[in-house]
Amino acid sequence: MFHKNFKLIIAALITAWSVYEFSQVHIMNGISILLLAGIFILLYFKNEFILLAFLQLRKQNFPGAQKWLSYIKNPSAALTRKQEGYYNFLHGIMLSQTNISQAEKYLKKAVSLGLSMGHDLAMAKLQLAGIAMTKRRKREATMLMNEAKKLDKNGMLNEQIKMMKQQMKKI
Repeated sequence: MFHKNFKLIIAALITAWSVYEFSQVHIMNGISILLLAGIFILLYFKNEFILLAFLQLRKQNFPGAQKWLSYIKNPSAALTRKQEGYYNFLHGIMLSQTNISQAEKYLKKAVSLGLSMGHDLAMAKLQLAGIAMTKRRKREATMLMNEAKKLDKNGMLNEQIKMMKQQMKKI
């Protein structure tokens, strides 16, 4: 919607307006306007299109997620580093169903840019391990699965890791 720096400028202007309202002893107006500035600051750190794409991905609606991601025209300029990581992560997840070479490229870029949540990074590494296993690169797949297991603190990916180890034994 807005460029990342433009969001900060809007938040600063709204905060200045809030300070003006406080100085005029309109306390409730000042608080309400300050909350509005908080929305722009939140959207600086969490891109609205990426949030909507995650929502569509949760519903298994891949075309809907792709539609929301397509609104981001120049990800390196419009997004922060972590947001660009999530942009590539979402593209990698969606492409892993159809084109594993492209998915591998996007997932490696997402891992290199960094993801803020540990379980998201574990999921990306597990996806990369599955792609490496598909391409018969057993050593790389084993290394990536071990990294994913270390990153998965809550044990959410234990079942997937066990299944991949069973499949790797067959190779």
